[in-house]
Amino acid sequence: MAGSVSPAAAAGGGASPRIIPVWDPLVRLIHWSLALVILLNGFVSDPEGKLHETLGYVALALVLTRLCWGLIGARPARLISFPPAPARALRHLGALRSGDRTVHLSHNPLGALMVWNIWATVLLIVTTGIMMGSPRFFGVSWVEDMHEILFNWLLLSVILHIAGVVFDSLRSGVPLVRAMIDGRKRIPADRPIE
Repeated sequence: MAGSVSPAAAAGGGASPRIIPVWDPLVRLIHWSLALVILLNGFVSDPEGKLHETLGYVALALVLTRLCWGLIGARPARLISFPPAPARALRHLGALRSGDRTVHLSHNPLGALMVWNIWATVLLIVTTGIMMGSPRFFGVSWVEDMHEILFNWLLLSVILHIAGVVFDSLRSGVPLVRAMIDGRKRIPADRPIE
């Protein structure tokens, strides 16, 4: 019927989303590679085996590469774009409670804290793993316990990260998993961007 308007368009949902390049190929490769390494090391490799050790060094290389890229990469990937700022995260929580649907081009303040937490945890896991293989700390129970505690913390963090991605995707209307696959955020036309 000529001249008719769809209910979505009438409600303001008919405008095309803004498609903004955000995550470059290196960021995406590191993200998914680190996820795979964590899965393999946690659930597939023998904790006493060479593969486990090798994957630990791969995780170290991935995090260090990402940190270096955070100094020179594209703007959304830069570390200054998502500082670990607890005060900002608390303000963001308050904004969420009030129904704010602002989209962050990089990580939102809660996501930023989680990213830094995951990177730090991976670095600490690798450190305790290296310590466990050294003559000085081989067989030292607190190092082994810390390695395991840190891995359990990492698993909890990953679960919270995934839950946060699902929540923020639903809240903002931005398919965040897709953005981490193809590098582009599809932001609804009516959403403010920060």
